[in-house]
Amino acid sequence: MTRALQQKIHVGCRQLGLDGDARRALQLAVTGKHSMKDMDHAELLMLIKRLNSDGFKPSSKGPKKHKAASRPDLRLVHVLWRKLGEAGALRDPSRAGLNKFIRARFGNTWGSVPADVDMLRQWSQINAVIQALKNWGARADIDFDWAEHRK
Repeated sequence: MTRALQQKIHVGCRQLGLDGDARRALQLAVTGKHSMKDMDHAELLMLIKRLNSDGFKPSSKGPKKHKAASRPDLRLVHVLWRKLGEAGALRDPSRAGLNKFIRARFGNTWGSVPADVDMLRQWSQINAVIQALKNWGARADIDFDWAEHRK
């Protein structure tokens, strides 16, 4: 955690245009210490708070976004999975959950399963996943609203 705070301080100083000497002067003014190695967690947080008040805007990357699947049939797999998740039928509605489902459902049948759903290339395999998801939706009494996706 301390290393992450130190990195955040370095990013903040770069964003505010502070060089190493200016950063050390700021550290001394805020915490009374020249080096971040000598600071505890609370002092690092004080330094970040000061950088924030000086205009530092940390970027919030959030979860890693994946590009849309290149094939329409793979995009349909993602849409069906999302719909099942929105309906509350899934324990893990994430992409990792979809990949776990495919490994559990088709691993023995196919022999080998790609690490990610978007790596599927055989139409028969993609179609089997689509049919399994549609059947799951039917068992869970989920109405897949197709008109919404044709826009």
